[in-house]
Amino acid sequence: MTTQTTQDLSRELATFAANLRAADIPNDVMNRAEDLLVDWFGSAIAGKGSRPVETITQFAQSMGGFNNTNPGSAEILINRTSSSPFLAALANAAASHVAEQDDVHNGSVFHPATVVFPAALATAQTIGASGEDLLVAAVAGYEVGIRVGEFLGRSHYKIFHTTGTAGTLAAAAAVGHLLKLNPTQMLHAFGSAGTQSAGLWEFLRDAADSKQLHTAHAASTGLMSAYLAQSGFTGAEHILEGKQGLAAGMSNDADPSKLIDRLGSRWTIAETSFKYHASCRHTHPAADALLQVMLAHQLKPSDIAKVETLVHQGAIDVLGPVTDPATVHQSKFSMGTVLALIAHYQFAGLQEFDQHFHDQAICAFRDRVTMALDSEVDKAYPQRWIGKVKVSLNNGEVLEGRVDEPKGDPGNTLSRAEITDKAMRLAAFSEGATPTEMSAAIERLWNIRKQAKMGLLIS
Repeated sequence: MTTQTTQDLSRELATFAANLRAADIPNDVMNRAEDLLVDWFGSAIAGKGSRPVETITQFAQSMGGFNNTNPGSAEILINRTSSSPFLAALANAAASHVAEQDDVHNGSVFHPATVVFPAALATAQTIGASGEDLLVAAVAGYEVGIRVGEFLGRSHYKIFHTTGTAGTLAAAAAVGHLLKLNPTQMLHAFGSAGTQSAGLWEFLRDAADSKQLHTAHAASTGLMSAYLAQSGFTGAEHILEGKQGLAAGMSNDADPSKLIDRLGSRWTIAETSFKYHASCRHTHPAADALLQVMLAHQLKPSDIAKVETLVHQGAIDVLGPVTDPATVHQSKFSMGTVLALIAHYQFAGLQEFDQHFHDQAICAFRDRVTMALDSEVDKAYPQRWIGKVKVSLNNGEVLEGRVDEPKGDPGNTLSRAEITDKAMRLAAFSEGATPTEMSAAIERLWNIRKQAKMGLLIS
């Protein structure tokens, strides 16, 4: 029996991304891609007005992508201008990751939409690809990026923001598919994307703007890597598992078998979850468990003395540094703040964070929330994100809550009506599009497979 080499695994993944066709993809998986596209679109529009997003978009504008005689046909969603695909991907990827409402794949701890769709849409609009072409390319991007995230493992996520690192490969796969790269060219695109992978969690300690830079960089870098490969530019063929590749530098528990796990039969895009609350996904299981307890026992926030959340180590690693959030965005990575909003408003949405994250009552409740490592929860993670809480009441009683599938997970998913409503709410919050504009754009996206050529989403 022969052992597959690193090159075999990487090339097999690249070959899958290059050769994927609509006929290979089950209809329910294509439907899921549509769901995730509409969900992403709402998050992208929600980025309008965000200072980090506007700063990145202004940078793109200063690079000459807007006011030239022929600025390009790729759409910048937050300001209705057209640009080059590179700069459009940069701006739209930044925009779609700031509201903390974009999708997440549990097993890879990776947010695919925010890097895949900006790069794929910009390319599709530029080359005149069809709506079906865009969806198939997106599936390729999800399948590659998720598997790379799973391959890099839990040790990688402890230090690196997987969406910024694996995201470069995901964007390269999506754009490479649209550009009709052959398997060898796709492998070179992976090499160029992987050598530029970046994104560190340190920004959370300072409430820095880096998270939007991570997605902007990943989407535009992946796009650039695919275009370079189309022109004959070569990349490392062992960038994932080579002696000086991604795993060597960024992981101590990498599992090469994850790279090709059931390619063509296991559709990881169908495993991807929607985000119901506007916060880091690590807070959602506990938030849902607390809400369960409060509703079941008709509790008020004033009834609660303290809340202990029983969590996986990844939650402690990411959320632990945020003890006194200074900004709205940083507060979305505070377990205490999220649970305080849940306790007071039964929902942690954009308005709740924007208007109340620093309220005296919210801060007081926040400081009564703790995290503790739980062996069952940690063992299940990242494949399952279990929510467990112990709620201590002022009368001495202790109540326990448990949620095995947070709202938005595949087994507790959002309907198309809920996805549409979520996108409409996101646009209304940012005033990034009028209700009429959003309704028309969402209708086009729900019927994207009928579009022979991708045009502007908001005319």
